[in-house]
Amino acid sequence: MSSQTKDKLIIFDTTLRDGEQSPGVTLNTEEKIEIARQLSRLGVNVLEAGFPVASPGDFSAVQRIAREVGPLMEGRTGEGRVNQEMVICGLARSVQHDIQTAYDAVKEAPRHRIHVFLATSDIHLEFKLKISREQCLQRIKDMVGFAKSLCADIEFSPEDAGRSDHSFLCEALATAIKAGATTLNIPDTVGYNTPSEYGALIKHLRENTEGADSVVFSTHCHNDLGLATANTLAGITNGARQVEVTINGIGERAGNTSLEEVVMNIHTHPHSYPVEHTINTRLFFSTSRMVEDLSGMAVQANKAIVGRNAFLHESGIHQDGVLKNKQTYEIIRPEDVGVTTGNLALGKHSGRHAFKTKLEDLGYGGPALSDAQFQAAFAKFKDLADSKKAGVTDGDMHALVADVRSTTLAGGSSAPPPEAAVKRTSTDLPEDAHEAQAESALRFTLKHLQVFTGLGITPTATVTLHDAVKGIYITDVALANNGPIEATFSAIQRIIGVDIQLLNFNVAATSEGQDTLGKVAVRIARGAQEPEENSLAPGGSVPKFTGLATNVDIITASANAYISAVNRMIGHDESDNRASHKDRKVDI
Repeated sequence: MSSQTKDKLIIFDTTLRDGEQSPGVTLNTEEKIEIARQLSRLGVNVLEAGFPVASPGDFSAVQRIAREVGPLMEGRTGEGRVNQEMVICGLARSVQHDIQTAYDAVKEAPRHRIHVFLATSDIHLEFKLKISREQCLQRIKDMVGFAKSLCADIEFSPEDAGRSDHSFLCEALATAIKAGATTLNIPDTVGYNTPSEYGALIKHLRENTEGADSVVFSTHCHNDLGLATANTLAGITNGARQVEVTINGIGERAGNTSLEEVVMNIHTHPHSYPVEHTINTRLFFSTSRMVEDLSGMAVQANKAIVGRNAFLHESGIHQDGVLKNKQTYEIIRPEDVGVTTGNLALGKHSGRHAFKTKLEDLGYGGPALSDAQFQAAFAKFKDLADSKKAGVTDGDMHALVADVRSTTLAGGSSAPPPEAAVKRTSTDLPEDAHEAQAESALRFTLKHLQVFTGLGITPTATVTLHDAVKGIYITDVALANNGPIEATFSAIQRIIGVDIQLLNFNVAATSEGQDTLGKVAVRIARGAQEPEENSLAPGGSVPKFTGLATNVDIITASANAYISAVNRMIGHDESDNRASHKDRKVDI
C-alpha cells in the first residue's frame, strides 16, 4: 500500500487527563505544561489537556496549556511531520456549564476542541444516570448542539460503548452527527472487548450510522485484559482514523492504550495498516522517561518499546546473532525510538558542546530544556564526572535530566511555614546566601546532612534546611530504629512540622560500578488521612506527590528526593487549587 493511498492517523493523547487518573498520580500545573510541550515536540495531533470544570485549578492548567503550548511549532514542521499546531482539547460532561467551561479554557489555542461524553449502555442509563433512552438522545442533541455553537471541532464519546446495544448506539451517534459532532470516539470503558469484537463494532458503526462518512471514528481502549493495543489496531483496520492513547499506557486500573506501541506497530508494519503517522519516534524514550519521572509511575523493565530491557539480549544464541547482524533478533532499531548506541564518551574533560550534543542524541535537544535547566544539568554532570572513573553513561545523563526537571518543577509557596517549624534551632540567612537563594522557587532546600549509623548503633540524622519564605536555616535531629533513611526523613518531617506518609521508596543505580549514580524516587501523602471507604489504593484518592533526585551518595539522594516531594505537597496545599484525584476522575 503506497503512502499516497494511506490516510493520516490522528494521535489523540490523553496522558494529562485519563493518564493522570492513575492511582497515585498528581501532576502540578508546571509539570503538566512541561509534558504538554514534550508531546507537542513529539508530534501529537490532539492533546486532551484536562477536565476544566473539575476546579479553578484544573481550569487554569488547561487554559495555560492552550495559551502557552497551543501555538508552538517546534519539532512539528518538515517532511513527515504534522505541520500545524496541536489541537488543545477539554473534556466536558453533557452539561451546559461543563461545556461552556471547557470552551473558555481551550479557546485561546489556535486550534481547539470540546470533547463531550454521555453514557449509552443500558446499565449506565438505568443505574447511574437514571434516564431513558429517549432522554439520552435528547440530551445528546441539546449538548452537542450547544458545544457546536461555541466551537467548530466537537468530539462525542458514548461512554461504555462496548457494552451498549448496537442499534441504539447507531441512533445515538447519528444524533450527535446531526447536532454537529465531527469526531465520534468509541470507548471500551472497562477493557471488556476482544480485538475481533471491537474491530467488528467499529465496522458496524461506520456502516450503519447515518452520516458516518462525514466524521472521524476514534478508538479509546483500556487494558484490563491486556488487549488495549490489539483492540486499537483492530479499530484502525476497520476504519478508525483517530486513536486515543497515553505515554507508557498509563491510566486508571490497568491503564490505557500505549501511544508508542500503536505507532511502532504501524511503523514496523507499513504494509499492514491503511494509515501513516506524523510522530517523531526518536523522542519516545526521552518522553517515556519524562512521564515516568514526573508521574511516579514506573515503567516495567520488559515494557514493549520503552522498557529498559526492550533491546537487551542475555541469551548467548541471541547475543551471537545480534553481534553478527542486529536484524536477527531486533525488529526495531533502538535509535528509532531514542535509545542511543553511540560511542561519544563523556568525562571530566568534556565541555558544554559535547554535553549538549549528547543531550541532543538522547532526545533533549532544542527547547526540551530551558537554559536554566541546561546549566543546572551541566553543573551536576561536571560534579558526577569528577567522581566517576568510568565516565558518564547514557543512564546517568537521563537521570541527571530527570533530577533537574524534578527540582525545577517542584514549585514553591509564599505562605509561611507551620508554627511547629520555627521551634527548631535557626539562624538568620547570611546576606550573600540570601542573594544566591533569591532566584529559587523552592520552599525548602537541603543545606547540610550528617548521618551516624552502623551495626548495633541507633541511627541518627542531623539535617539543616533552608526555608526560602522565612529566609532562615532550620536544623533538627532525629533517631530511628530502621536505618539512616528513616532517621533522615524523620528529621525533615520535624523541621517542616507536617506529618507525612511515605507510600513508596525506590533506589536504583543508573549504570554499573561502585561509583555509579544513585537515583531515588519517593511518593508521599499527608499523614493522618481518614481512610476512604471502598478504596483499594494506598492513601485512597488523596493527592500523592513524587520526588526524584540523584547523587553518588544514596542517603543524600534520598533526602533531596523527599524534600522535592515535600515542596510539591506544600505548593499544592497552599497555592494549587486543582481538584482532588477523586473529583477529577471521569470514566470514558
